[in-house]
Amino acid sequence: MSAEIICVGTELLLGEILNGNARFLAAELARLGIPHYFQTVVGDNESRIHQVLELAVSRSQILLFTGGLGPTPDDLTTAAIASYFNTDLVERPEVIQDITTKFAQRQRQMTDNNRKQALLPMGAEILPNITGTAPGMIWSPQSPLQILTFPGVPSEMHQMWQDTAVPFLRAQGWGESIIYSQVLRFWGIGESTLANKVDRFFDLQNPTVAPYASGGEVRLRLSARAKSEADALAMINPVAEQIKAIAGEDCFGQDEDTLAAVVGQLLHEREQTVAVAESCTGGGLGAMFTEIPGSSSYFRGGVIAYANEVKAAVLNVMPETLNQFGAVSEPTAKQMALGVQQALQTDWGISITGIAGPEGGTPTKPVGLVYVGIAGPDQSVAVFEYQFGGRDRATIRHRSACHALDRLRRRLLH
Repeated sequence: MSAEIICVGTELLLGEILNGNARFLAAELARLGIPHYFQTVVGDNESRIHQVLELAVSRSQILLFTGGLGPTPDDLTTAAIASYFNTDLVERPEVIQDITTKFAQRQRQMTDNNRKQALLPMGAEILPNITGTAPGMIWSPQSPLQILTFPGVPSEMHQMWQDTAVPFLRAQGWGESIIYSQVLRFWGIGESTLANKVDRFFDLQNPTVAPYASGGEVRLRLSARAKSEADALAMINPVAEQIKAIAGEDCFGQDEDTLAAVVGQLLHEREQTVAVAESCTGGGLGAMFTEIPGSSSYFRGGVIAYANEVKAAVLNVMPETLNQFGAVSEPTAKQMALGVQQALQTDWGISITGIAGPEGGTPTKPVGLVYVGIAGPDQSVAVFEYQFGGRDRATIRHRSACHALDRLRRRLLH
């Protein structure tokens, strides 16, 4: 038996809002150990909802609908489900009373269109909504099919899921086993290279190992089906440790770890401080540091040295260096890192200078050329050159900052 998530709303198809409800429900299904193979987004159109239902009932036994339960004419979910199964809608007086009470508490008068929210298919159970006016339903129009509907408002849907849907599904026998996942995170290695190193793990059945990449980072998701999180971890951990041993320093963390958080923890453990000098990233690296609570214990500050005059006056980059090699060069990156380290009296100094585009590139210095400098406590400076050609400005800036963090992370590990 498997579940399917069906999100209703033309605004989702137009990209006006992110579909966070599907992500929430997917994670919750895994916690209950309910297999989940399909998600669908459909607009506010009865015939297309019918088409989605036609396919969904042929392959899934639990259908979770979100959206389309409001009082307006384009809120069609409940009516479309009922008409697909040739079932009449019945007005539920207890829902009318609940809506009336909520309007009175808000010192408002319930309008006639809100009565629509009290219409449920004959035989359906009410899935209460304690905060909003749109209840959901739990309905089994045919065996073994179960349909649960939720409003699109995330806070309401989350509450209804936890209060009613989870107990209902557990009563049906779900939740005796779970699907638990751990994510290993990698930087500085390509997806194909990592996959080649650990390909023997991809044939495992329980736990399973699957790679995916996003924004320069590579991740491996290790998932196990077990009776408890502890049992799942007992299955995952030996595989995770083997993968970490193979990947070495390319694996920087797991689950919710970020490069900035990992670097911050290393600095904190060593009781060392860092400062940043940024040109093309315009403060992005500093923002990554300061997103971490408690970062003031190791992050002193930064200089956004966008203009050459600032590089020279604040960071002591020599004018002859700028004239001979240019702002985007290894010598400039080196002097920027040393300059911010000395100016802010820190153990480490990081510099980033590059051409983020889309304009400003030349044949010898194309868009995407970036230099990262790392100045250490012993006054040594390592400079790294990157070529991010073919990528957009935001991606170049983001990857530059992440590579800078990664280079410092690797230095701190030794």
